[in-house]
Amino acid sequence: MAKVDLHLHSDFSDGSDSVEVLIKKIIKANIKIFALTDHDTVEGVKQIIKFLPADIKFLPSTELTCESNNIKCHILGYNCNPNSQILLDLIEKGKKLRRKKLEVRINYLKETWGIIFEQKELDWLYSRASVVKTHLANLIVKRGLAPNNVSAMKKYLDDCKVKNTKFSIEEAIFAIKESGGIPVWAHPLGGEGEVHIGGEIFLKNLETMKTLGIKGLECYYSRYNFDEINFLINCANSNNLLISGGSDYHGKNKDIPLAKLNCENIFIDSEKLTILDFQI
Repeated sequence: MAKVDLHLHSDFSDGSDSVEVLIKKIIKANIKIFALTDHDTVEGVKQIIKFLPADIKFLPSTELTCESNNIKCHILGYNCNPNSQILLDLIEKGKKLRRKKLEVRINYLKETWGIIFEQKELDWLYSRASVVKTHLANLIVKRGLAPNNVSAMKKYLDDCKVKNTKFSIEEAIFAIKESGGIPVWAHPLGGEGEVHIGGEIFLKNLETMKTLGIKGLECYYSRYNFDEINFLINCANSNNLLISGGSDYHGKNKDIPLAKLNCENIFIDSEKLTILDFQI
């Protein structure tokens, strides 16, 4: 038996913990297998290796933000090579697109709300490997303009219209596979703060995702109950897809504990995750 969490974020994307702090928390939580899945970057993967203890299994991974065929989703790339040029080229493409989105949002906050960031704040934003709306929201919270980043995004940023900066599902899956990784559909019924989709819509989307090359489903997830989890497990088994699971931990930026793989706080052993049969 081993404690596992295959969906974690550091401050290289929108988590609050440095990779060094994250490792300390993983050790304290007695997690023996984990994946770092920062959004649209592998920089944290390259850095966290320096702090890995010998008795913990690590899967170098990423989480790519995608949209194709009217399906908006996140694709987890497990056990990918962080030095793969094809993957790095895709990530660089996304980074440039998000920089443009960042500029639009900064101008929107200035013109609509009179919020003007200081140079040191701008330098910090532009230094991020993967800058997202959460980073802007955290700066707004620090100014005392909102009680938390969720309310800050809702009030100050959700009405800001920006161009799509998502990868196509096809190019994301291709890059993950070319890097030696396994593409898995993250929180396929809906992620944090999203309304969970019904079975009929999911099954329709699943057929498309299979065609595009998905190899697994994140069946165990911190916001899913066991009716949802068992439904996803049955779908994975009947479609020869691998089973994964993770908390979607973001440190202080989301109220999700490490290794929470369902909303009922029931321990999930690593043996339940068939994706690990291909990793260990």
